[in-house]
Amino acid sequence: MRLHNYIDGQWVEPQLGRYEPDIDPANGEVVAEVPQSDAKDTQRAIQAAKKAFETWRKVPAPKRGEMLFRVGELMKAQKEDLAQAMTREMGKVVTEARGDVQEGIDMAFYMAGEGRRSFGYTTPSELPDKFAMATRDPIGVAGIITPWNFPMAIPTWKIFPALVCGNTVVFKPASETPVLAYRLVKILEEAGIPSGVVNLVFGSGTDVGEVILNDPDVALISFTGSNETGRHVAATAGQHLKRVSLELGGKNAIIVLDDADLELAVEGILWSAFGTTGQRCTACSRLIVQKGVYPELRDRLATRIRSLTLGHGLETATDVGPLITKKALDKVHRYVVLGQREGAQLVVGGHAAVTPSLHGHFYEPTLFANVTPEMTIAQEEIFGPVLSMIQVEDLDEAVRVNNQVVYGLSSSIFTQDVNRVFQAIRDLATGIVYINAGTTGAEIHLPFGGTRGTGNGHREAGTAALDFFSEWKAVYVDFSGRLQRAQIDT
Repeated sequence: MRLHNYIDGQWVEPQLGRYEPDIDPANGEVVAEVPQSDAKDTQRAIQAAKKAFETWRKVPAPKRGEMLFRVGELMKAQKEDLAQAMTREMGKVVTEARGDVQEGIDMAFYMAGEGRRSFGYTTPSELPDKFAMATRDPIGVAGIITPWNFPMAIPTWKIFPALVCGNTVVFKPASETPVLAYRLVKILEEAGIPSGVVNLVFGSGTDVGEVILNDPDVALISFTGSNETGRHVAATAGQHLKRVSLELGGKNAIIVLDDADLELAVEGILWSAFGTTGQRCTACSRLIVQKGVYPELRDRLATRIRSLTLGHGLETATDVGPLITKKALDKVHRYVVLGQREGAQLVVGGHAAVTPSLHGHFYEPTLFANVTPEMTIAQEEIFGPVLSMIQVEDLDEAVRVNNQVVYGLSSSIFTQDVNRVFQAIRDLATGIVYINAGTTGAEIHLPFGGTRGTGNGHREAGTAALDFFSEWKAVYVDFSGRLQRAQIDT
């Protein structure tokens, strides 16, 4: 399968004719051949989006929404096929892949409705015979740069609100998951997106991403990825005064207090720590446990972790799939070695895994005990199946430990004490807080994002997404027939 760029309503080969293989991380099989685009390809896409913006922004918002309703229906019809393609391309277990696609379906229908609900507001004027209101305006060309771990959900979080607000799009997906980007744009094309409104350019950050960041005709950038790259995106785009939204990961913690339902907590911890092989910005990598239940919880987790089955995500027995690349596997192992060197106790796992029938990038689900809050494995994002247990005396200490990392995306607490629940809601310094559930599982009608090093304050999903992809315009209509000067005494 050979993919092509989508520019100005046409599927086209890259300027230089270069392609690279897209690899199944579970077995090394080639899934597709992917274009390696250059600056000229990217600039063509930007100019197509710039030209289309003048027409698209004038399409009534309800009509823009109707197109997204069609997108949602097409995604529903193709859900299983999309999920299986995702598993082959990036490795997540197919049940999780179905959830990834469903999130995109939900976002299509939600943002379609915003075509009729992108409300402004009216307010009384301070002067007689004068009307005052505020409305939303589209901004221009949106550069959309997405990661590989949620190759359907995250692009839809960005592209769909951008479109319903009246912007046009240049979409650069992660190099590791091009097929899902191709399939998404194919669906948009089938749904009737006008030429130039959405443009897809495959390629590296150097050859494609940098052009998007620096081109003056790109008005806003929405980026999800690493903290390091996010800083570069902000610095580069900021020089051009572009609007920038950053979602940069997390070092998320689950707090388990002495009165918690441990059976429920174990289920939530396993899902949060080892779902998607720990390759989620909302994954739990720290487990902060009150001392009274620490030994029992450690032993319960160790038993359950040893029972997890590694394998290809399309196999029904598989609990944990591969890491995305050999580079990712090596990074995870470096952190495991460092954790042992710093004095953490390795309870389970700690090695690359060899499966009988597969030769992919598998790593054993890993549990550390006796971790202190200052250890590297308790501070830095690992992005793999590694969980660190930290013991605390009480809720106050648990909250302090939770908050003393550079990230602030998601946190969770297991307790049956309603008073401590509300204390945690008030004091946990993260953008998302879960009660008696794990750290992952966002719903698309609520704002998604975090504090501190997780991003730069913007939110994705919900109505909050519209604030990033639109400008407020204040409008005053004076029907008095005379000059009235606001704030001037008469």
